[in-house]
Amino acid sequence: MSLKIRLARGGAKKRPFYRIVVADSRSPRDGRFIEKLGTFNPLLPKDHEERVVLDLEKTQGWIAKGAKPTDRVLRFLDAAGVMTRPARNNPNKAKPGAKAQERIEMKRQAEEEAKAAAEEAAAAPAEETPAEEAAAS
Repeated sequence: MSLKIRLARGGAKKRPFYRIVVADSRSPRDGRFIEKLGTFNPLLPKDHEERVVLDLEKTQGWIAKGAKPTDRVLRFLDAAGVMTRPARNNPNKAKPGAKAQERIEMKRQAEEEAKAAAEEAAAAPAEETPAEEAAAS
C-alpha cells in the first residue's frame, strides 16, 4: 500500500479549505483517509499563523513509515523545517513557442534588411531628382 500525505478539499464553493491527511494513493482525493495531520486555509493571509496547522510529530512518524508527501505538502514541511524540498529549475518554460520564435526571427530579418537598405541609401551619392533637373535647366 502506497501512502501519501496530501490535501483533501473541503469547504464551500469558491471557499476552499483543505485537510492535510495520510491516505492510500489509490483512494479518491476527498475520500477515505487514514489519519488527519492538519489543515490548510488558503483564504487567510500568508503570514497568518492559522493558515497552515500541522502536527509535526505525527507527520514525522508517517514519513518514517514510508508515506510520501505531495509537492504542495512538501512545501509546508519545508517551511516547517521537517523536510527539504529540492530546488526546481525549468529554463525552457520561459521560451516562446515555435511559431512565436519564427515570427520573431522574420521580424529581426526584416529589420536587418531595412537597416542595410538605409545604409546603402546614405552611402550612395545623392542623385538629382527629376524636379531638381527641371529647375536647373
